[in-house]
Amino acid sequence: MTDTRLIHQVSADALEWLWAHRDGFRLETDADPEVGFLERFKPIGELALICKVLFREGVSGSRQTRLARQLLDHAWRESLDGGRMLVRGQREEPISPIPFEVYLPFRELGYSQPEVERAAVLNHRLEGWVAFETTPTRRLGLSAFQRRFGLTPRPPEADALRRTWLARTPEPWTVEGHIAYDITHCVFHLTDWGENPDGLPPDLADYLATWLPVWIDDWRDLRRWDLLGELLVVDACLPRPTLDEEAWTAFAAAQQPDGAMPAVRDMPSGDRDEVFDIVYHPTLVAAFASVLATSRALSALARAS
Repeated sequence: MTDTRLIHQVSADALEWLWAHRDGFRLETDADPEVGFLERFKPIGELALICKVLFREGVSGSRQTRLARQLLDHAWRESLDGGRMLVRGQREEPISPIPFEVYLPFRELGYSQPEVERAAVLNHRLEGWVAFETTPTRRLGLSAFQRRFGLTPRPPEADALRRTWLARTPEPWTVEGHIAYDITHCVFHLTDWGENPDGLPPDLADYLATWLPVWIDDWRDLRRWDLLGELLVVDACLPRPTLDEEAWTAFAAAQQPDGAMPAVRDMPSGDRDEVFDIVYHPTLVAAFASVLATSRALSALARAS
Protein backbone atom coordinates (compact mmCIF):
# COMPACT_ATOMS: atom_id res chain seq x y z
CA MET A 1 0.00 0.00 0.00
CA THR A 2 1.15 3.52 -0.78
CA ASP A 3 2.47 5.61 2.10
CA THR A 4 -0.57 7.39 3.57
CA ARG A 5 1.56 10.43 4.35
CA LEU A 6 2.47 10.82 0.68
CA ILE A 7 -1.20 10.65 -0.35
CA HIS A 8 -2.29 13.08 2.34
CA GLN A 9 0.37 15.65 1.45
CA VAL A 10 -1.05 15.99 -2.06
CA SER A 11 -4.30 17.49 -0.78
CA ALA A 12 -2.52 19.66 1.80
CA ASP A 13 -0.31 21.20 -0.90
CA ALA A 14 -3.18 21.53 -3.39
CA LEU A 15 -5.24 23.52 -0.89
CA GLU A 16 -2.32 25.88 -0.31
CA TRP A 17 -2.17 26.62 -4.04
CA LEU A 18 -5.94 27.03 -4.33
CA TRP A 19 -5.98 29.49 -1.44
CA ALA A 20 -3.05 31.47 -2.85
CA HIS A 21 -4.89 31.69 -6.20
CA ARG A 22 -8.42 32.17 -4.85
CA ASP A 23 -8.93 35.29 -6.97
CA GLY A 24 -8.94 33.01 -10.00
CA PHE A 25 -12.41 31.84 -8.95
CA ARG A 26 -13.97 34.96 -10.39
CA LEU A 27 -16.84 35.65 -12.72
CA GLU A 28 -16.67 37.74 -15.87
CA THR A 29 -19.72 39.94 -15.63
CA ASP A 30 -18.94 41.49 -19.02
CA ALA A 31 -18.37 38.17 -20.79
CA ASP A 32 -18.76 38.05 -24.54
CA PRO A 33 -22.33 36.91 -25.33
CA GLU A 34 -20.89 34.24 -27.62
CA VAL A 35 -18.98 32.78 -24.65
CA GLY A 36 -21.71 33.18 -22.07
CA PHE A 37 -21.80 34.56 -18.55
CA LEU A 38 -22.39 31.12 -17.01
CA GLU A 39 -19.22 29.51 -18.36
CA ARG A 40 -17.15 30.86 -15.45
CA PHE A 41 -19.42 29.25 -12.84
CA LYS A 42 -17.98 25.77 -13.35
CA PRO A 43 -14.76 26.25 -11.29
CA ILE A 44 -16.76 27.62 -8.36
CA GLY A 45 -19.14 24.68 -8.35
CA GLU A 46 -16.26 22.22 -8.50
CA LEU A 47 -14.52 23.99 -5.63
CA ALA A 48 -17.64 23.65 -3.47
CA LEU A 49 -18.00 19.95 -4.29
CA ILE A 50 -14.40 19.18 -3.38
CA CYS A 51 -14.54 21.18 -0.14
CA LYS A 52 -17.71 19.29 0.81
CA VAL A 53 -15.82 16.00 0.34
CA LEU A 54 -12.98 17.29 2.49
CA PHE A 55 -15.31 18.21 5.36
CA ARG A 56 -17.22 14.95 5.04
CA GLU A 57 -14.23 12.62 5.16
CA GLY A 58 -12.64 14.37 8.14
CA VAL A 59 -9.07 13.30 7.41
CA SER A 60 -7.54 16.71 6.73
CA GLY A 61 -5.49 18.66 9.21
CA SER A 62 -6.81 21.76 10.98
CA ARG A 63 -5.05 24.13 8.57
CA GLN A 64 -6.47 22.38 5.49
CA THR A 65 -9.95 22.39 6.96
CA ARG A 66 -9.64 26.10 7.75
CA LEU A 67 -8.38 26.91 4.25
CA ALA A 68 -11.26 24.98 2.69
CA ARG A 69 -13.81 26.94 4.71
CA GLN A 70 -12.09 30.22 3.85
CA LEU A 71 -12.11 29.26 0.17
CA LEU A 72 -15.83 28.55 0.32
CA ASP A 73 -16.57 31.78 2.13
CA HIS A 74 -14.50 33.72 -0.40
CA ALA A 75 -16.23 32.06 -3.36
CA TRP A 76 -19.70 32.63 -1.90
CA ARG A 77 -19.10 36.18 -0.73
CA GLU A 78 -16.74 37.56 -3.37
CA SER A 79 -17.28 35.50 -6.52
CA LEU A 80 -21.01 34.78 -6.15
CA ASP A 81 -21.86 37.97 -4.23
CA GLY A 82 -23.74 36.02 -1.60
CA GLY A 83 -25.55 33.98 -4.27
CA ARG A 84 -26.83 37.01 -6.16
CA MET A 85 -24.70 36.14 -9.18
CA LEU A 86 -26.44 32.77 -9.35
CA VAL A 87 -29.77 34.61 -9.42
CA ARG A 88 -28.49 36.82 -12.23
CA GLY A 89 -27.27 33.78 -14.16
CA GLN A 90 -30.65 32.06 -13.81
CA ARG A 91 -32.43 35.15 -15.08
CA GLU A 92 -30.12 35.43 -18.09
CA GLU A 93 -30.54 31.75 -18.99
CA PRO A 94 -33.74 30.61 -17.24
CA ILE A 95 -33.64 26.99 -18.39
CA SER A 96 -29.94 26.43 -17.72
CA PRO A 97 -29.17 23.92 -14.92
CA ILE A 98 -25.79 25.54 -14.18
CA PRO A 99 -26.92 27.85 -11.33
CA PHE A 100 -28.66 24.89 -9.67
CA GLU A 101 -25.60 22.65 -10.10
CA VAL A 102 -23.32 25.27 -8.57
CA TYR A 103 -25.72 26.16 -5.77
CA LEU A 104 -26.46 22.65 -4.44
CA PRO A 105 -23.09 21.92 -2.74
CA PHE A 106 -23.13 25.41 -1.18
CA ARG A 107 -26.64 24.74 0.12
CA GLU A 108 -25.52 21.42 1.57
CA LEU A 109 -22.78 23.31 3.42
CA GLY A 110 -25.13 25.83 4.98
CA TYR A 111 -25.27 28.69 2.45
CA SER A 112 -28.65 29.95 1.27
CA GLN A 113 -30.15 31.87 -1.64
CA PRO A 114 -33.96 31.42 -1.65
CA GLU A 115 -34.46 32.79 -5.16
CA VAL A 116 -32.23 30.10 -6.66
CA GLU A 117 -34.19 27.47 -4.73
CA ARG A 118 -37.50 28.79 -6.04
CA ALA A 119 -36.14 28.69 -9.59
CA ALA A 120 -35.01 25.08 -9.11
CA VAL A 121 -38.48 24.03 -7.92
CA LEU A 122 -40.11 25.85 -10.84
CA ASN A 123 -37.74 24.44 -13.44
CA HIS A 124 -38.25 20.94 -12.05
CA ARG A 125 -41.88 21.13 -13.20
CA LEU A 126 -40.98 22.20 -16.73
CA GLU A 127 -40.65 19.72 -19.58
CA GLY A 128 -37.97 22.02 -20.98
CA TRP A 129 -35.66 21.18 -18.07
CA VAL A 130 -36.04 17.45 -18.69
CA ALA A 131 -35.64 17.98 -22.44
CA PHE A 132 -32.53 20.14 -21.98
CA GLU A 133 -30.00 18.45 -24.26
CA THR A 134 -26.84 17.25 -22.55
CA THR A 135 -24.66 14.16 -22.30
CA PRO A 136 -26.09 11.02 -20.63
CA THR A 137 -23.55 11.28 -17.83
CA ARG A 138 -24.47 14.87 -17.03
CA ARG A 139 -28.15 13.94 -17.18
CA LEU A 140 -27.43 11.29 -14.54
CA GLY A 141 -25.70 13.96 -12.47
CA LEU A 142 -28.67 16.32 -12.75
CA SER A 143 -31.02 13.56 -11.57
CA ALA A 144 -28.71 12.85 -8.62
CA PHE A 145 -28.59 16.56 -7.77
CA GLN A 146 -32.39 16.77 -7.85
CA ARG A 147 -32.60 13.87 -5.38
CA ARG A 148 -30.08 15.52 -3.08
CA PHE A 149 -32.05 18.77 -3.24
CA GLY A 150 -35.23 16.91 -2.21
CA LEU A 151 -36.93 16.74 -5.60
CA THR A 152 -38.06 13.62 -7.44
CA PRO A 153 -35.39 12.97 -10.09
CA ARG A 154 -36.52 13.52 -13.67
CA PRO A 155 -35.66 11.15 -15.23
CA PRO A 156 -35.16 8.56 -12.47
CA GLU A 157 -31.49 7.87 -11.87
CA ALA A 158 -31.82 4.23 -12.93
CA ASP A 159 -33.21 5.34 -16.30
CA ALA A 160 -30.50 7.97 -16.73
CA LEU A 161 -27.79 5.46 -15.85
CA ARG A 162 -28.89 3.05 -18.58
CA ARG A 163 -28.03 5.62 -21.25
CA THR A 164 -24.43 6.12 -20.09
CA TRP A 165 -21.29 4.59 -21.58
CA LEU A 166 -20.34 2.84 -18.34
CA ALA A 167 -23.71 1.10 -17.91
CA ARG A 168 -23.14 -0.71 -21.20
CA THR A 169 -19.68 -1.97 -20.07
CA PRO A 170 -18.24 -1.72 -23.61
CA GLU A 171 -14.89 -2.98 -24.83
CA PRO A 172 -12.29 -1.47 -22.49
CA TRP A 173 -9.90 -0.55 -25.30
CA THR A 174 -12.41 1.97 -26.68
CA VAL A 175 -11.70 4.27 -23.74
CA GLU A 176 -10.07 7.55 -24.73
CA GLY A 177 -9.97 10.97 -23.12
CA HIS A 178 -13.60 12.04 -23.46
CA ILE A 179 -15.01 8.60 -22.68
CA ALA A 180 -12.69 8.24 -19.69
CA TYR A 181 -14.12 11.43 -18.18
CA ASP A 182 -17.64 10.10 -18.78
CA ILE A 183 -16.68 6.98 -16.82
CA THR A 184 -15.21 8.89 -13.89
CA HIS A 185 -18.11 11.31 -13.58
CA CYS A 186 -20.64 8.51 -13.86
CA VAL A 187 -18.99 6.93 -10.79
CA PHE A 188 -18.93 10.29 -8.99
CA HIS A 189 -22.68 10.73 -9.49
CA LEU A 190 -23.57 7.13 -8.58
CA THR A 191 -21.62 7.32 -5.34
CA ASP A 192 -22.49 10.94 -4.48
CA TRP A 193 -18.85 11.90 -4.89
CA GLY A 194 -17.58 9.00 -2.80
CA GLU A 195 -20.08 9.38 0.03
CA ASN A 196 -22.08 6.28 -0.87
CA PRO A 197 -19.85 3.58 -2.45
CA ASP A 198 -22.81 1.17 -2.35
CA GLY A 199 -24.48 3.33 -4.97
CA LEU A 200 -22.20 1.74 -7.56
CA PRO A 201 -24.01 -1.36 -8.90
CA PRO A 202 -22.01 -4.58 -8.28
CA ASP A 203 -21.67 -5.42 -11.98
CA LEU A 204 -20.18 -1.99 -12.70
CA ALA A 205 -17.89 -2.27 -9.67
CA ASP A 206 -16.61 -5.61 -10.99
CA TYR A 207 -16.10 -4.17 -14.48
CA LEU A 208 -14.14 -1.24 -13.07
CA ALA A 209 -12.09 -3.43 -10.73
CA THR A 210 -10.99 -5.45 -13.76
CA TRP A 211 -10.10 -2.63 -16.12
CA LEU A 212 -9.31 0.37 -13.93
CA PRO A 213 -5.72 -0.78 -13.21
CA VAL A 214 -5.08 -0.93 -16.97
CA TRP A 215 -6.47 2.57 -17.56
CA ILE A 216 -4.52 3.95 -14.61
CA ASP A 217 -1.29 2.51 -16.02
CA ASP A 218 -2.04 3.97 -19.46
CA TRP A 219 -2.77 7.50 -18.30
CA ARG A 220 0.12 7.45 -15.83
CA ASP A 221 2.51 6.56 -18.65
CA LEU A 222 1.04 9.34 -20.80
CA ARG A 223 1.42 11.77 -17.86
CA ARG A 224 -2.22 12.83 -18.13
CA TRP A 225 -2.38 14.00 -14.52
CA ASP A 226 -5.89 15.45 -14.56
CA LEU A 227 -7.42 12.23 -15.85
CA LEU A 228 -5.17 10.07 -13.70
CA GLY A 229 -6.39 11.98 -10.65
CA GLU A 230 -10.02 11.28 -11.56
CA LEU A 231 -9.25 7.59 -12.07
CA LEU A 232 -7.60 7.50 -8.64
CA VAL A 233 -10.86 8.89 -7.24
CA VAL A 234 -12.75 6.06 -8.95
CA ASP A 235 -10.35 3.58 -7.38
CA ALA A 236 -11.15 5.03 -3.94
CA CYS A 237 -14.87 4.60 -4.66
CA LEU A 238 -14.58 0.86 -5.31
CA PRO A 239 -15.42 -1.72 -2.62
CA ARG A 240 -11.75 -2.77 -2.53
CA PRO A 241 -9.53 0.20 -3.48
CA THR A 242 -6.04 -0.67 -4.68
CA LEU A 243 -4.38 2.69 -3.86
CA ASP A 244 -1.90 1.87 -6.62
CA GLU A 245 1.58 2.67 -5.30
CA GLU A 246 3.22 3.39 -8.66
CA ALA A 247 0.38 5.63 -9.77
CA TRP A 248 0.30 7.59 -6.52
CA THR A 249 4.07 8.00 -6.48
CA ALA A 250 4.04 9.36 -10.03
CA PHE A 251 1.02 11.56 -9.31
CA ALA A 252 2.59 13.08 -6.19
CA ALA A 253 5.87 13.64 -8.03
CA ALA A 254 4.05 15.59 -10.76
CA GLN A 255 2.68 18.06 -8.22
CA GLN A 256 4.62 21.31 -8.13
CA PRO A 257 6.35 22.60 -4.98
CA ASP A 258 3.62 25.26 -4.59
CA GLY A 259 0.87 22.63 -4.77
CA ALA A 260 -0.30 23.12 -8.36
CA MET A 261 -0.96 20.02 -10.45
CA PRO A 262 -0.36 20.25 -14.21
CA ALA A 263 -3.10 18.85 -16.42
CA VAL A 264 -0.79 17.09 -18.88
CA ARG A 265 2.94 16.42 -18.63
CA ASP A 266 4.63 19.60 -17.32
CA MET A 267 3.45 22.82 -15.72
CA PRO A 268 2.43 25.48 -18.28
CA SER A 269 3.91 28.96 -18.21
CA GLY A 270 2.53 32.35 -19.12
CA ASP A 271 -0.08 34.78 -17.86
CA ARG A 272 -1.23 34.03 -14.29
CA ASP A 273 -4.92 33.95 -15.21
CA GLU A 274 -4.32 31.68 -18.19
CA VAL A 275 -2.24 29.30 -16.10
CA PHE A 276 -4.99 29.23 -13.46
CA ASP A 277 -7.58 28.26 -16.05
CA ILE A 278 -5.40 25.34 -17.14
CA VAL A 279 -4.38 23.95 -13.76
CA TYR A 280 -7.21 24.77 -11.34
CA HIS A 281 -9.12 21.61 -12.31
CA PRO A 282 -6.27 19.09 -11.96
CA THR A 283 -5.34 20.76 -8.66
CA LEU A 284 -8.92 20.39 -7.38
CA VAL A 285 -8.93 16.79 -8.59
CA ALA A 286 -5.65 16.19 -6.77
CA ALA A 287 -7.22 17.38 -3.52
CA PHE A 288 -10.32 15.24 -4.17
CA ALA A 289 -8.32 12.08 -4.93
CA SER A 290 -5.99 12.63 -2.00
CA VAL A 291 -8.74 13.13 0.57
CA LEU A 292 -10.70 10.06 -0.53
CA ALA A 293 -7.61 7.85 -0.78
CA THR A 294 -6.37 9.00 2.63
CA SER A 295 -9.75 8.20 4.13
CA ARG A 296 -9.79 4.73 2.57
CA ALA A 297 -6.21 4.02 3.63
CA LEU A 298 -6.94 4.99 7.24
CA SER A 299 -10.09 2.88 7.23
CA ALA A 300 -8.08 -0.09 6.00
CA LEU A 301 -5.52 0.43 8.75
CA ALA A 302 -8.28 0.60 11.37
CA ARG A 303 -9.77 -2.68 10.15
CA ALA A 304 -6.37 -4.34 10.13
CA SER A 305 -5.75 -3.37 13.74
